[in-house]
Amino acid sequence: MADKILLLPDNIANQIAAGEVIQRPASAVKELLENAVDAGATEIKLIINDAGKALVQVIDNGSGMSETDARMAFERHATSKIRNIDDLFHIRTMGFRGEALASIAAVAQVELRTRRAEDEVGTCLDIENSMVVNQQPVAAPVGTSISMKNLFFNVPARRNFLKSNPAEMRHIVDEFMRVALAFPAIFFSLHSNGQQLFHLEAGSLKQRIVQLLGNHYNHKLVSVKEETDYLNIQGFVGKPETAKKTRGDQFFFVNNRFIRSAYLNHAVQNAYQELIPADAFPMYVLFIDLDPTQVDVNVHPTKQEIKFEDEKIVYAFVQAAVKHALAQFSITPTLDFDLDASIQSLDSVQKPYTEEQKSAASGTSLFQAFTSAGQAHKIEPSRSSGGGFPSLRDFSSGTPAPSVSSGLVSPEEDLKPEPGFSSLLAAAMETVPETQPTVETAPVQSSFTSHSQFTSAPSGITEVKLTQLFGTYILMPAAQKFLLIHQQAAHERILYDRLVQSIQGKPIATQRSLFPATIELSTADAMLLGELVPDLNQMGYTIEPFGKNSFVVQGTPADITSGNERIILERILEQYKHFNSELKLTRREMLLRSVAWQQAIKAGTSLSEREMQQLVADLFACATPNATPTGRPTYMEFKKENLDKQFGR
Repeated sequence: MADKILLLPDNIANQIAAGEVIQRPASAVKELLENAVDAGATEIKLIINDAGKALVQVIDNGSGMSETDARMAFERHATSKIRNIDDLFHIRTMGFRGEALASIAAVAQVELRTRRAEDEVGTCLDIENSMVVNQQPVAAPVGTSISMKNLFFNVPARRNFLKSNPAEMRHIVDEFMRVALAFPAIFFSLHSNGQQLFHLEAGSLKQRIVQLLGNHYNHKLVSVKEETDYLNIQGFVGKPETAKKTRGDQFFFVNNRFIRSAYLNHAVQNAYQELIPADAFPMYVLFIDLDPTQVDVNVHPTKQEIKFEDEKIVYAFVQAAVKHALAQFSITPTLDFDLDASIQSLDSVQKPYTEEQKSAASGTSLFQAFTSAGQAHKIEPSRSSGGGFPSLRDFSSGTPAPSVSSGLVSPEEDLKPEPGFSSLLAAAMETVPETQPTVETAPVQSSFTSHSQFTSAPSGITEVKLTQLFGTYILMPAAQKFLLIHQQAAHERILYDRLVQSIQGKPIATQRSLFPATIELSTADAMLLGELVPDLNQMGYTIEPFGKNSFVVQGTPADITSGNERIILERILEQYKHFNSELKLTRREMLLRSVAWQQAIKAGTSLSEREMQQLVADLFACATPNATPTGRPTYMEFKKENLDKQFGR
């Protein structure tokens, strides 16, 4: 009987490894950029064609390779970073597993050109399906140029699973931004289909953040820097007003390596407690530097998930460092101490302070209380009530009530110094969660079942007197019951249904702008908006590309107030990214929900009687009036019999 267990051929083994390491063009971009950084390059250029499906090329001016090294680099588990087992626990470089180039060569056609400074000529290699098909000397600049062409040409099934070009390009930009943020002292550029998307001159970390994430962060960054014996933390966090509904602008680096960690995200979120809304996410770019023996980076093929030897202490350090940074800058508005001219003309300022006035003032109990030692917060008992608080008779008789202040706080306690990093760290250690927090995602399907059976507007709705409560709810009486309608949720449902009809061929009226608005976005947001423009144009917007990262808004839906086009589009993009990160929906469905949410009247908006009547009538004309597109209830029903039970009737 023949033996069953066989060794896999190298080309098949490489393709299996490629399934873990090279999942899409962006995976190759990450590996090639990291290799260029490890080579000591000061200039790195990334060239993309057809969203990386046709070409991914990285050109660097690093150390280059010899002829032998050029061939060896494509062998499985070939690396220059590991010599013995101890080296595996002292990793400081980006790439070290020796799988990247072998995996790329297994699923693409690769061309390598490289030369060292001491060599007169360079080496050119052509590799297909893990086999060297051509090798020859060639004239080349110092450094390395590696081109990956026709990704998955020999694995068509894998190629079919790639997303659309705009979607794959967004993944490439994400990987490019992570490497560029980690190394601000290196020049980076990115070209796509002949067009330059990024040109990042070497500079400081703050300059690199502004270049990549947008100019609006220029004056809204707070520096974080804490150095301890165990680890060092530095970087920037955004001021509370920069918090968004999405996690997009959040970057953690450990020893200059980008990582994903819900645990550390939770630490930063806790540091912003009570400064931002519960559903908002702060911006941060933080670098943690610690001994490589305290962290294991070899737990995932992409090296984006790592393990700390002591996660709890890292959590506490991160939370305390961010809290300390936020405490050091003032989030309160500045006061203007310029004197008003009218105050200068008052008698109390102009006239001298006489001895009679001085003796009269010093004889009062208020003066005595504030000049006696330890009596700064003493309360004189009220003669009318016998206690420290004013009586009801004081208010009814018009007698001025004595001022009330706490007698329990001493002057020393009232002037507490700003908490230092050490005290914040001790407090953070006490609040470290025992287990890693789970990331909750919003449900796709509606979990709300309405108690009402309304499928159309209740009869007599125009005769019913509607009442607005708290600027948020609409109270609608009905027979033996009443409905409490959430105005924003109801409007979301109405707008969503109209937008669906517009996509299906019933266009929404567009209002042309007398003065078209030009908006400029970050590169990543501009790429996303370019992908959404065709659908937005069907929803009543008229948006046209205008240069590199700019767009011209020629028109908006007729019921949208013109003049704030930039804010509208930025909010639509933020909500779209929020849905994209939380829900697995189609691009069009996410856009429909995002536009409906953005255009809906928000809680706190005062409505007239006529507006409330129209809103309620439109809601019950919808096919599904009881829930928003995301599954939240639009109204709740309160029956009289249930109310009677609550009051014991």
